[in-house]
Amino acid sequence: MKRFSLFFSVFTFMLVVAVNGSYAGAPKSAEPPQPSPLSGKVMESMNGGGYTYVHIEKGGKEIWVAAPEMKVAVGQEMSFQPGMTMNNFTSKMLNRTFETIVFSSGVIGQQGKEAINKSAGQKQAEVSTNKTIKVKKASGPDAYTVAELYEKRNDLDKKEVVVRGLVVKVSAEIMGKNWIHLQDGSGDPSKGTNDIVVTSQELPAVGDTVTARGALSKDKDFGYGYNYPVIVEQASIKK
Repeated sequence: MKRFSLFFSVFTFMLVVAVNGSYAGAPKSAEPPQPSPLSGKVMESMNGGGYTYVHIEKGGKEIWVAAPEMKVAVGQEMSFQPGMTMNNFTSKMLNRTFETIVFSSGVIGQQGKEAINKSAGQKQAEVSTNKTIKVKKASGPDAYTVAELYEKRNDLDKKEVVVRGLVVKVSAEIMGKNWIHLQDGSGDPSKGTNDIVVTSQELPAVGDTVTARGALSKDKDFGYGYNYPVIVEQASIKK
């Protein structure tokens, strides 16, 4: 009977280890592998909202990848940088819903060469970090500089604000909205307080100086890696 009890105890312990994968004193599991590049042969592609949507296939597996607009040929072998995966993503520009799509920063080895971002039908490029930006603050009681939005985010949470700045980057048609980066010369680049993201249905071009009015939110997490300590949402945009 003792022998059976000992056997049962050992068996139970091994079962727990097998199910949980670890136990006290066991070596820690290795770090999860980094995501591999997205590679395959182009089956079809289409452009919309400054992005090229590419349907690739490899080894019988298919996936859609969205990257900054570029020239793509059917049958071409391509490798994309890993990116953010989104399920049931609807592109209003294409009037199409993708069951699964990966938003990549571009083609491996070709970023900045063949990839061309577009905003409102024009080439899009980030403003050079070497360029001195100096934009006059908007007027009115709800107006703030970019730096002030970060400094006063606790008091301004859920309140309407107005900010004026230079459009330094635009990401169009992501999660049903356009993501606009504004800078006015205030804030600390090393802390990221010099750049504010504004979401809007309007689509200004990179290089425009605009005034945005919208609701400020702090510590906003949209999922899919979109986390912001401060963001201005549902903004109206005026030049």
